[in-house]
Amino acid sequence: MNPTQPRLSLPAIFNMSFGFLGIQFGWGLQMANMSPIYSYLGAADEQIAMLWLAAPLTGLLVQPIIGAMSDRTWCRLGRRRPYFLVGAILSSLALILMPNSGLLAEWLIPHLPKFYMAAGLLWILDASINISMEPFRAFVADKLPGEQRGTGFAMQSVFIGIGAVVAGMLPYILRNWFGVSSEADGANALPTNVKISFYLGAAAFFTAVMYTIVTTKETPPADLEAFKRQKKESRGVGPLLREIQHALAHMPSTMKRLAVVQFFTWLGLFCMWLHFSNAVPVIFGSNDPTSDLFKRGAEWAGMCYAAKDAVTFVAAFALMWLANKLDRRRVHATCLSLGAIGLLSLGLLHGEQQRFLVMGAIALGGIAWASILSMPYAILSGSLPKERMGVYMGIFNFFIVLPEILAALFFGDLVKTYLHGNLVWAVMAGGVFMLIAAALLTLVPKEAPAEA
Repeated sequence: MNPTQPRLSLPAIFNMSFGFLGIQFGWGLQMANMSPIYSYLGAADEQIAMLWLAAPLTGLLVQPIIGAMSDRTWCRLGRRRPYFLVGAILSSLALILMPNSGLLAEWLIPHLPKFYMAAGLLWILDASINISMEPFRAFVADKLPGEQRGTGFAMQSVFIGIGAVVAGMLPYILRNWFGVSSEADGANALPTNVKISFYLGAAAFFTAVMYTIVTTKETPPADLEAFKRQKKESRGVGPLLREIQHALAHMPSTMKRLAVVQFFTWLGLFCMWLHFSNAVPVIFGSNDPTSDLFKRGAEWAGMCYAAKDAVTFVAAFALMWLANKLDRRRVHATCLSLGAIGLLSLGLLHGEQQRFLVMGAIALGGIAWASILSMPYAILSGSLPKERMGVYMGIFNFFIVLPEILAALFFGDLVKTYLHGNLVWAVMAGGVFMLIAAALLTLVPKEAPAEA
């Protein structure tokens, strides 16, 4: 791309980032509602972990592929915007189909449990969201000069926070503010307010991404012919695989130690994401998906996620300041510990009357999440050679995906066998993992020079 990109106005940065609002609707709706959807469609608690396997696998496979493809693309629509459009169309269709999983299952796979259709649609939804999301990150570097990229990523974070809050609250808002029923319209069907939330999310996703596509143009490579020649020379996966293999064999020592921190951190996060939505109804006093108390608990879990995301949004600004004033390892360890305290405290809460304490507990997780999104990368970047920053950041993502895959494969049986199916204990286990991660930060060097 042209190395001398002009500075953009704040409204222009707003326009190019607005699509992230829609993308976060997709993530927010699935995070707050997929576990209850599986329960509504007849999945047992110990099966839900495996059904969530789509999320880490699709991120592991789709993001590097789409990123590489968009790097090599130039057409009339530009470089990144074709992927925005394709991802938005596919994601919106998947969001519309998801609340109709039971009906689709009756038509297409009548002899299999209905929740398998929901799991298949989750694979499609996650892959589609990643098609749009991955090029959005590169879009900032394409469009903005170096001194404005921080503003660009911060603007994306603003829309991530807004989208997550609204998406998590939608079922609750529809039921309590607009009187939309939370009753299902048939056996193993989803509540009406959940269905409408997904339809609204589909509209928001497509509209927000289209707004960015229409209002923001892309600049072609300075030398288009040279770009085409380079694209031909870099074809094939062999060179890429060899680079990754070499980088894995020569990881800086700081990265190795921080990778272990990431591993336990994300085990803790996956415990929360996997079981919290179904643990709240248990705290309220019901594990029967057909009961009104269970539905209220599931709706309140969405409100809790919204509160967590709101805290994340605010905490991120505080962390920007703290990162420049204090030891980043200690800041991150403190945030992880606060998140752990929040998850562990859920074991002390019982009954719907303590719902605001439940929200406060998970809001502490929002502080941890804000730190997880920024501090590990701030700590890591100083130890990496600049010429290999991209490949090492990509490898670092492995230590996010691997614990998610392990959790999806084995946590269901572990919860059933060792935690006796107690979903609250399963969420509390996430707090234990976060405490381990916080303790392991003491082994990460405070500062380390870049290693070749």
